[in-house]
Amino acid sequence: MESKQKAAKFWLCIAIVGLAVSMIGASLVQTGGGRVSMRQIVFETNFGHMSGWLFVPPGVSAESPAPAVIVSHGMFNNRAMQDLNFVELSRRGFVVFAIDMFSHGDSAQVAATPMILQSMNEAVLMISRLSYVDATRIGISGHSLGGMSSNIAVTIDNQRETRLISAVMLNSANAIWAVEGEFVNIYGNRHVGIVAPQYEEFFMLDVDAAGNITAPRYFMNFNNAQSFLHFGRNPAGLAQRTAETIYREMIDGQEAIRVIYNPAILHPWAHFSSQATYGTIEFFQTALGAPNPIAPASQVWQWKVVFNTIGLVAIFIFLVSFVTLMVFTKAFEPLRAKEIVQPLQTDKNGKIWFFAFMLIAATFATLSYFPILSATEAFRHSTESFRQTQNFGIGVWALVNGGFGLLLMAVYYFAHGKKTGFSLEGRGIAISLKNLGRTLLLAALSLTVFFGILFFADFFFMVDFRIWVLALRPFQSATLLYALVPYMLFMVIFFVANSLSATSFNYNNIGCKKLNMLIFSLINVLPAAILLSIQYFHFLGTGFLFFGDHAAGAQAPYHMFAVWLFPFLAILSITPVIARKIYAITNNPYLPGIINGAIVTMMAAANTLTWS
Repeated sequence: MESKQKAAKFWLCIAIVGLAVSMIGASLVQTGGGRVSMRQIVFETNFGHMSGWLFVPPGVSAESPAPAVIVSHGMFNNRAMQDLNFVELSRRGFVVFAIDMFSHGDSAQVAATPMILQSMNEAVLMISRLSYVDATRIGISGHSLGGMSSNIAVTIDNQRETRLISAVMLNSANAIWAVEGEFVNIYGNRHVGIVAPQYEEFFMLDVDAAGNITAPRYFMNFNNAQSFLHFGRNPAGLAQRTAETIYREMIDGQEAIRVIYNPAILHPWAHFSSQATYGTIEFFQTALGAPNPIAPASQVWQWKVVFNTIGLVAIFIFLVSFVTLMVFTKAFEPLRAKEIVQPLQTDKNGKIWFFAFMLIAATFATLSYFPILSATEAFRHSTESFRQTQNFGIGVWALVNGGFGLLLMAVYYFAHGKKTGFSLEGRGIAISLKNLGRTLLLAALSLTVFFGILFFADFFFMVDFRIWVLALRPFQSATLLYALVPYMLFMVIFFVANSLSATSFNYNNIGCKKLNMLIFSLINVLPAAILLSIQYFHFLGTGFLFFGDHAAGAQAPYHMFAVWLFPFLAILSITPVIARKIYAITNNPYLPGIINGAIVTMMAAANTLTWS
């Protein structure tokens, strides 16, 4: 046991160094080595307060104003998802405002989607009032719902005597190209571009001559794209225009540009794509003129990803090391196992039970995902009984599968384990009330320190720990209150059940320790992997989604439900490892289950849409 204590001290130190490197490194990248001023601002709007990060490059002042670009995330995200754009645009001299749309991040919660869609217009009004912004060169860019909000901002801007928006980049969102069947150019002489992923789950659809829905990868061949590139004219009889080409035309006495970038990426991958970023950089440098022009291919945001990832790994190493050291203190010593917990010795029949029940559980989780999320209406567009409908739907799925897992373990125990010497006490399942109290106290202490690190990183460095759609960030105090019930209850039940499975019941002699862990994690992640594989291999092969196929007219938003599974590839792989590490030193499956459940709940609650 002493060796475990020494190892925990060593890894705790390594984790602290990793966290420091992550915070400092990510901060330096997003501020151009400290040259770009970055600050959080909160201002009042017609729909409540709006929050965002404002980036002001060096040399910008009222005497020397710079062009500005407002960047927006999509639904169920927040401003940090625009890091690749705010890093690259600010280092090129643009003032950049990365907003939290209403009902997202730190901005005010609203009651329905139409109010969220006002976000970009409110941000435009604010940025136009800054003395150091050139109000004749304001650009906007939004991903997905942020792109839709950008279109709304343009329609409002068209009613102004003096327009504020000069350039629009729609990322993974359609342009408005027809109204009541007539081709239109609502953008006038503004510069407009589109990032149109070839494997776009939600947009980039059209119809062919026979009225059939076309695949997003053929977007460039049909009226939607061609009318846009021909500045709102009927493209029939006109020359076919191509992607990655900037087209120019005089509109109302001013030259305007149109361009479509057509990378072979998915909708959510636009948050993580050098190709999409290339298009955004080239477009705004061409449309607004960069004060500090840098070739679009020269991108550094990937270094921020590296530093963020270091932090993501380091904070979980810190967590396991911290818990380990705590059970060597007098207060929590009763939670420490007398010796390192060893794998359960199981016979041939026990191995059959292992694979049979694990696969049954994985099959049930796979088959129940879409029906449960559909039944709970997890994707809603207005205030309902639960303020975070995404978390409610996924939470119910977790609760049902947690209960099913507990049922399977009970069947195993009474049908096989009890007869072959499986001990509830020996495997840490039976626990005294005093130790249960200590378990809850240590879990609370560990979570306080864990989330304290996130708040420290945000307050002093304005960074979090993330890679693509897996993100750990601070939460608002109100988020904690409405996440406790029912989301956290549902998730804790699931992760306690999952921890029991990963430790007490299925930590056995099937393979060496590492191989056993690998087998368990692979089966644990199987539901997400299966559903995503079916969805996207079909998408890549046919151009259409398997679940929520646009051509099939599916009623439930299965395409959205499928996208939500991406983070679970990591979550369901990592959490069993954390559970085993803590279990080995404590012989307590409940402690890591509670910790994992709370972390996943708050991770989800801080990164999703919240209705008022």
